[in-house]
Amino acid sequence: MPIDAKLVDRLYRRADAARWRVPRERFAEALERAAERHADLSALHLDDLALACGCAAGDEAAWEHFVGQHRPVLYRAADAIDPTGGARDLADSIYGELFERSLFRYFHGRSSLATWLRAVLAQRHVDRLRTQRRLEPLPDDESEAAGTLHPAQPSADARERSRCVELVQLALTHAVAELARRDRLRLACYYAQQLTLAETGKLLGEHEATCSRQLAKTRKALRIDIERLLRTEHGLSDAAIAECVASVSEDPGELDLATLLRKELPVDRSTVRGST
Repeated sequence: MPIDAKLVDRLYRRADAARWRVPRERFAEALERAAERHADLSALHLDDLALACGCAAGDEAAWEHFVGQHRPVLYRAADAIDPTGGARDLADSIYGELFERSLFRYFHGRSSLATWLRAVLAQRHVDRLRTQRRLEPLPDDESEAAGTLHPAQPSADARERSRCVELVQLALTHAVAELARRDRLRLACYYAQQLTLAETGKLLGEHEATCSRQLAKTRKALRIDIERLLRTEHGLSDAAIAECVASVSEDPGELDLATLLRKELPVDRSTVRGST
């Protein structure tokens, strides 16, 4: 149903949609889609809705703003879901869909863009876990008798889940301690201090792209080392490791990479951002 033109004009100005060169007609269409599920249009996150419209239209300034403000949100949400980096590919796939402009049409401004991105990521993660579990074989009698953690047992009880978190925490702590100091500092800047890639790179004298590649390399190394330690130090089978990682991803409990890294040198965000 068309929205009153005066209301569209008023909300268009409030959203500062002209900043992203969003045509009034496109913004009106976005408001009409939002109105199907939300009666009070003035309560929408109008600035985020305008940004989404600008990105969907391919506005370069809108994309630069989105990348700077929201891509780190998406990546940090992925690492909160799986501290070993296992959800990064989901974040990348969502970012790819956003870049192709196909996903923005589902954002209606009822929540902030950051909250919506985290919700999309969480749902994708749940969907992947469900798909993996549907494809896993049923446990045989021998594995059940041996008491092993089998990937076909997704509903581990609280004690098994607590054990998984404890084992992964021990392995993660050891793996982080084995990293080179520069790699630990880079992780600490990005996760514990929550600096952006650009700020982290500036602090370490690296280009933003180099910093991103090094973080990805370190996350991969951590995951490999964690799986190795679970296998060699704790005697877990490949199936048990898969179950542990899946269980921790679903409910990390006290496991927190940022907390683990806060013992690194503190960083003054204002100093980094104010430097030239």
